[in-house]
Parts: sequence; C-alpha cells; structure tokens
Amino acid sequence: MINNRVPSGELAQKWSTYKSTCKLVNPANKRSIDIIVVGTGLAGASAAATLAELGYSVKTFCFQDSGRRAHSIAAQGGINAAKNYQNDGDSVYRLFYDTIKGGDYRAREANVHRLAEVSGNIIDQCVAQGVPFAREYGGLLSNRSFGGTQVQRTFYAAGQTGQQLLLGAYSAQMRQVALGKIIEHNRHEMLDVVVIDGKARGIIARNLVTGQIERHGAHAVLLCTGGYGNVFFLSTNAMGSNVTAAWKAHKKGAFFGNPCFTQIHPTCIPVSGDHQSKLTLMSESLRNDGRIWVPKKQGDNRKAVDIPEEERDYYLERRYPAFGNLVPRDVASRAAKERCDAGYGVGNSKMAVYLDFAAAIIRYGKTECTKTGIANADQATIIKLGKEVVKEKYGNLFDMYEKITGENPYEMPMRIYPAVHYTMGGLWVDYELMTTVPGLYALGEANFSDHGANRLGASALMQGLADGYFVIPYTIGNYLADEIRTPKIDTNQREFVEAEKAVTDRINHFINVKGKHSVDYFHKQLGKIMWDKCGMARNEKGLKEAIQEIRALRDEFWRDVKVPGGANELNPELDKAGRVADFLELGELMCIDALNRNESCGGHFREEFQTEDGEAMRMDENYMYVAAWENKGNNEWNLNKEDLIYDVIHPSQRNYK
Repeated sequence: MINNRVPSGELAQKWSTYKSTCKLVNPANKRSIDIIVVGTGLAGASAAATLAELGYSVKTFCFQDSGRRAHSIAAQGGINAAKNYQNDGDSVYRLFYDTIKGGDYRAREANVHRLAEVSGNIIDQCVAQGVPFAREYGGLLSNRSFGGTQVQRTFYAAGQTGQQLLLGAYSAQMRQVALGKIIEHNRHEMLDVVVIDGKARGIIARNLVTGQIERHGAHAVLLCTGGYGNVFFLSTNAMGSNVTAAWKAHKKGAFFGNPCFTQIHPTCIPVSGDHQSKLTLMSESLRNDGRIWVPKKQGDNRKAVDIPEEERDYYLERRYPAFGNLVPRDVASRAAKERCDAGYGVGNSKMAVYLDFAAAIIRYGKTECTKTGIANADQATIIKLGKEVVKEKYGNLFDMYEKITGENPYEMPMRIYPAVHYTMGGLWVDYELMTTVPGLYALGEANFSDHGANRLGASALMQGLADGYFVIPYTIGNYLADEIRTPKIDTNQREFVEAEKAVTDRINHFINVKGKHSVDYFHKQLGKIMWDKCGMARNEKGLKEAIQEIRALRDEFWRDVKVPGGANELNPELDKAGRVADFLELGELMCIDALNRNESCGGHFREEFQTEDGEAMRMDENYMYVAAWENKGNNEWNLNKEDLIYDVIHPSQRNYK
C-alpha cells in the first residue's frame, strides 16, 4: 500500500495542524538550496515566485519563449473560491462537497478540503497583484455560476481570466528574476529526470534553439507541466502541450495516477474537417446564460432562428431540472453525444448542438430598460441593450467564435460539441504533492490529486494557484529541512552522464531513421484510436483493440518516422517526435487503466456500466481507489492502489435532477 501522508485528526483541522507542525528551513539555509521548476504556467510561475520570495534559489524551464505563453491563458471562464460574496449559502464545506461530488467520489478528501480552504486566499493574493476581476456596481468583486454548483462562486475577468491570473503570477516571477533569485531557461525542454540514490537531483534539458543538451542539478524538482490531452491529437490544448516531463518522471519511478480519467468539455466549436490541428474551447461560463438545445425533429435542417420555441428540446433542462444547463461537464458532454447519436444533431456534420443566448439578451435588455427608465421599450431597443450587457460579459468569446466560424453568435445560436479538454489523471502525489520519487513534486494539472473522475469548471485555475502559492511553500520545506547538509548537486556524477547519453541516443535515433511518414501522421492515427475507443465512451472490446493497435502503431513509428533537419539546431519536428513517442506509450497505459476499471465514473464512461436512463454506474465496492501505475519497463506496468476513505462525505449516486 502506498503512503499518501495525509495527517491524522479531523478533516477541517488537517491543513492548519500540518502547517503548524511541519519542518522549517531557516532563511540562511534556503539561500544554499536549489529548486528546479519545470513549466511556468499558473502552477509553475506561482510556485517559482513564492519559493524565490522565501529565499530559495530557483531555476525555471519552459519550452515557450516566455512564460506568458503558457496554456493557462486559455482558461477563460473564471476561478472558484468560497468567499460567499453573493450571500447565497456558499462555504468552504460546500465547495469541498461540490468538488468531491463533481469528481464522482474518486478524489482524496484531505486534498480537496485543503483546496477549498485556501481558495479565498487566492483571490486576495490576485487582487493584491492587480488582477482586474469583474466588479459589481458598488465595487465588490462579481461572481457567476459554473457547472456542478447551485451557488455563484466563480470570480472572473471578462472571458480572459486565465490570462489575467497568469500575468499576475508572471509579474511576481519576473520580480524575482530581476532580483536574481530566479534564473530563467526559456525555450528549453526537460527530457529526463536525474535520480541519484533514490532522490530527484536534477534534469536533462535541451535548448530548443541551439539543440544543446544541458545538465541542471537541484535539491528538488517541481513538475508544473500541465496535462496530456493532446494524446488525442485534437483537443482544446495548445499544440505544444505534452506529457513528456511527466512521462520521463514516470519512467524514473514516479507512479502515474488514474490515467484514464480524461475530461471531455461540452462547450467547444465542432470539428470542421481533417485539416484541423486543434479545437477551440468556448468557455463554460457561456452556460451560465446560454441555453442548450436541439430540434425535437430528427434531421431538422432549418436554421436555428426558424425553429419555433415549441419545436426545441432544451434537453439538459428537461433531464436535469435542478441544475439545468449547469450540470457538470461529463454529464453535459454525454447528453450532447446521446442527442447527436440519436439523430438530433445540427450543422453540416450533425455532430453539434445549439448554445443560444436569445433569452439572455431579452432578459438583460428588459433589466437595462428598467434601470435606465425606458418605459414601453420596443423589442429592438430591448435586444440592443441586452446585446451590450452580453458583450460586456462575454464579448471576447463571441468575437472569437465569429472569427472562427464566420457566424454572428448575437444573431444566430452557437454550435458546440464536446472535445477533449482536461486530464484529471497525472503523476500520483501524496498530501505534500510529492511523487513516489523523493524530492520530485508535481503541481497543477500535472498531478492527479484534486478532481477525481471529473473536474468542475473554474477549478483548474484554483488548483494551480493553490498548489503554487499556498501548498508547496509549506510541504517542500518538510523535505528540504533534511537536505540542508547536502552540497550543491554535482552534474558530473555518473547518473547525469548516463541520463544525458540516453537523451542524446534517442534524439539521434529520430534523426537517423529517415522513414516515410511525418510525426503528425502517427499522432493523428493515435488520436483517432484514442478518441474512437477511449474517448467519451469506452467498452471492453474497443479498449482491447486499441491496446493492440497502439502497440502496432508504436512499432511502426520507431522504424518509419521521418524527422527532417538536424539535432543541433532549431527543429520543431524533432521536438514533436519525442513528444509523440511518449504519447504512444501513455496511450496504451490509458487504455489499460480504462480496461481495468469495470465501472463508469465521471469522465470514464464504460458502456457496460450505466443505469437504465444512461447515467454512470459506479462500483464503489470494487473501485473506490486511486489507480497508481508503476512502470516496470518494456511497456509493462504494475497496479498499486490507494484506497479512498471518506470520513465526512458519504458517497452516493450523483443526482443533478
């Protein structure tokens, strides 16, 4: 049994007790301790800034030219926090409960409660940094609703919350860069973790501009490298997002937790053809005001505005009246798929549903007329004023939709369909965010810890900043307090030399294969296998087929991939080759994990395990555990289980009706 290091005592007191009793590193000793932070999105930038502020010597690595390009900027809709500004009954407990329930009771209680506890501090921190959160007329911070909750707890900055939060964390990071406490290594990619005597002692990185392979030592390594959704090729992730850092850690001894738990986001612009390289997310915040529907008639080819109200099926409101359009993402995604599969889809592909703002525009317009004293306003005035309100709240999202589709969403309902978005699985970490390799930590989406089988909307930003600003500064000290006598890590040690050679040999293999097919050729094939057989729905037959198909594709990749250019230069195709090689191994493990879990829960929907009305059917007696997979080499894994024990919340069948 693996040790999750959750403190004893009452749940609500665990974190405060931990902080009061954990080991500390005094300021003089912090100056001589080196920490590597890989990835400088929200989790990485906040962690690097905070640790440097505390006095540690920090090195950061990111493969973009600036941390401001991290994919955290794509989280548009908002960030959750239990502030109860709306006085609508929110609390730390309710945020904790909603997160556990939204994750279909597959998350660790202690971690989730800690997340809810520190959520309010995140807002205070970001306001102090100057993050321009939306405000009410009286000056108080504004909130809106998100899926899986019945309160308004989501703080937002129009439709660019992630970008504004990242700029706050980036500013804090750059302050430490200016002070010399952080040394940046941009346009660098981590290609291996160096483990010496069982502890993480550094990384091997490649300078993506020159091709030079570099050794970097440290007393601790933090992986803040995001999720692995691009294993599906088409996803809402930036094209550069990858699993390589986490996968290298996995192959050096870090267990991988719940890899099959992938989130399918219900609010994305539908696929338009084989030419696409990524998908575009329409923020879940749109479901706060938009209504989702399909025609009641199968194969209805009329324009949306020509379909009368009585011939529309607002299927989420019909099936889940208590939550309506704000059911959790996994529920909304499966419901959209069900309607489209049944022949009610819209658009040319018939694989889309409508997201309609007409009712919201009228509602807001009438309110504005009342506020401004316009009596007996005509419909045109009401619509005009309503559009102005919607534009203020969601304008950049509407603009983005129109640029991509050529359709005006103020006049015509958006067309949306589910797409791969977030990965709840990731490196297994204990309560301290440490992996099974001592000194190696995983933060944010790179770890598995807080969301169970499904993440509630607006919780990704919350977890990333909670881990970086308020959790790791305490927990890493508990480890580093025993490392103060460890001298600066010597990168000439045998383990560094061997790791560098392995990285170089792998790169040379890609350059020298001279095969027939591009990296994208293999990536697209892998993505199709994953989406068809390990996507929104899975079954035993399909998963077994997928495993065999991925193995055959991987063999073909290694003997027939074509990577133009050289190793000692800027070579994006070479960068992609390494990432796709790791995806080809991860894809197999995801299917193995999905095949092993004979139940449906959250983002993992096994067709064999569903209720009569098509809802997920959990098997708590057999699968209430975290699947922590240990890499045994040669594409073989051993399953370790962390039992999930619920002392405060009693698991039940999720009900949003």
